[in-house]
Amino acid sequence: MPKQVFEQSIQINASAVAVEQCFTDLILMHRWLNPALRCEPIGDWNTAIGSKSRFVIQIPLMQPQLMSTVVERQPGLVVWEFRGFFQGRDRWECQPTEQGTTLLNRFEFSIPNRIVQYGFNRFALDWTRQDMQAQLRRLKRVAEEVYQGSS
Repeated sequence: MPKQVFEQSIQINASAVAVEQCFTDLILMHRWLNPALRCEPIGDWNTAIGSKSRFVIQIPLMQPQLMSTVVERQPGLVVWEFRGFFQGRDRWECQPTEQGTTLLNRFEFSIPNRIVQYGFNRFALDWTRQDMQAQLRRLKRVAEEVYQGSS
């Protein structure tokens, strides 16, 4: 099962605390997630190690789901491990800089089903990469709004 990795970063003119809040607060998260993607907590929402959630892709006729568990957590860092039609990890890390924060996102995954893997690689690979970059730009806007509102 080959592993694929998408890694991107963005400079955000906001504190690491404001940036982290954007990927740990469910209301803020839904402001920058792709509208076709919904995150549902399993139990109470939080990002402590062991916390579980379900990511649902809202596409017509089917709604594929990824079950995720927080497997690593430190200030400025959350790593979700997921199982479903994808298996892998999604790492979000804030690195404070003089200008604000560099946000690093590393999405590494494999697709166990060869038919799903073929379909993803053929039809969704480039779209997914572009969407992940667009998500970072949307998160940047939300974080800078949050930061401006708190300063």
